[in-house]
Amino acid sequence: MFMPNEDLRNKNLHNVDSDGLNISNISSGMVSDTDKLMISCAFTGHRPARLAFGFDESDERCIKLKALLREQIEALIVKGVTWFYSGMALGIDQWAADIVLELKQMHPKLKLIAVRPCETQVDNWTVAQHERHFATLALCDDVFTIQPRYSKGVMHKRNRFLVDHAEYLLAVYDGGVDGGTSYTVKYAKEQGRSITVIHPDTLEVTQL
Repeated sequence: MFMPNEDLRNKNLHNVDSDGLNISNISSGMVSDTDKLMISCAFTGHRPARLAFGFDESDERCIKLKALLREQIEALIVKGVTWFYSGMALGIDQWAADIVLELKQMHPKLKLIAVRPCETQVDNWTVAQHERHFATLALCDDVFTIQPRYSKGVMHKRNRFLVDHAEYLLAVYDGGVDGGTSYTVKYAKEQGRSITVIHPDTLEVTQL
């Protein structure tokens, strides 16, 4: 099994199931749930296998999508958002986390929170994907893990956690009815969240 680096071992890690954690437990500051909701954004989006360019981040379509994702994140910062939540999946989650980390250099008050579904999330990933994942975790302000091992429904549980702890949802979503991104957008609608959707093919931005 790939082991995280020393920076991650020294970080505050939270197991949601065992600790019964909610937003007010985050170690970076004790703020009420209502206050935190008003300044937080969660990310959701398709895995690379569902995107037209796949895993090729050098593809012009991927470059344009990342630029638009950055533009929307910057717009949220202007609105006062300072806390960003990533589910740390391959693709959109990773890219959004990368962008937030870049923007932290100009906006040091930004916080990046990783929310992993389980400790075994990366078991079937490549070595390069492992290394990138754990390098990102080491730079996060907090890392939450829903449960130790994978079980049916844990991905949706992670997605609900993301939505429950954010006022805004930024989604890269093609409008399909299947998959975790569709589930997360639907759940966010039910919870009355402010939702921004980027279509991965047309790059059209819509507000839901």
